[in-house]
Amino acid sequence: MFKPLPIGVEFFHEFKKNDYYYVDKTLFIKDLLDKKGKVNLFTRPRRFGKTLTLDMLRCFFEDGSDPSLFDGLKIMDAGEKYTSMMGKYPVIFLTLKSAKTGSEKASFEALRYDISREFDRHESILESDALGEEDKESFRKYRDRKKEPDEYRDSLKFLCECIKKATGKNTIILIDEYDVPLESSFYDGYYDHMVSFIRSLFEGALKTNTALEFAVITGCLRISKESIFTGLNNLSIISIVTPEYGEYFGFTDNEVRDILEYYGLSDKYEEVRSWYNGYIFGESNVYNFYSKGSYRESRQ
Repeated sequence: MFKPLPIGVEFFHEFKKNDYYYVDKTLFIKDLLDKKGKVNLFTRPRRFGKTLTLDMLRCFFEDGSDPSLFDGLKIMDAGEKYTSMMGKYPVIFLTLKSAKTGSEKASFEALRYDISREFDRHESILESDALGEEDKESFRKYRDRKKEPDEYRDSLKFLCECIKKATGKNTIILIDEYDVPLESSFYDGYYDHMVSFIRSLFEGALKTNTALEFAVITGCLRISKESIFTGLNNLSIISIVTPEYGEYFGFTDNEVRDILEYYGLSDKYEEVRSWYNGYIFGESNVYNFYSKGSYRESRQ
């Protein structure tokens, strides 16, 4: 009996829960730590596992995470320098994909809702005596969406500061699909307002935030015209032409061969290569996650 393919799966814990076939990309964690980038922006096309990669980081670093999720994976053989960081940090994981709504009001409401959910995930810090009543009241207003949408410009920085006061730990920030609200607002006529909001949100969380451990941001587009990342001298941009990290988004040629062999389709390699080969990230030749999985499903 073959393991099922995880087509469309975006949550790392589901691989163990549902015994999906997994192509081990956990050494991405080691490379990220070795290169010590403070703020890392990864731009990749759609369907190359960006959300899954961020969720893998969350599962590895976040306080209270399940270390058994990584049993048998490569990162566990990388050394104590890396495994000692498992479950050691508070993590803010924010996806901005829900802001693609078609209207300005709905888009900002979606952003407010997504940010408020991160406050809700971290509400246990309200029990700490290290937080004053004023901070706790402001925290509750962010959590309960009682602040106006534009007031959320400082929300991520404020959340990091509260976490630092309560736990003594810096926070890892993971932001997925940062460019979705910007692209949507461009076509729907409120781009200037959205650019201003995202710029303020990022400057507070990523530039002047002494409670930040490091951040990883993903998106399809590099937004540069309006200087979304103005003043971020700690920003590392990893695009499709950057040599580093090329093998971590998409399947390499050897990984494709291994997948085909596992499913008894080794004789279909040339067919797969002719249909799905052609992406080059840095110096790595890679195949699209979704297309490769869909091919196997079509052979059933």
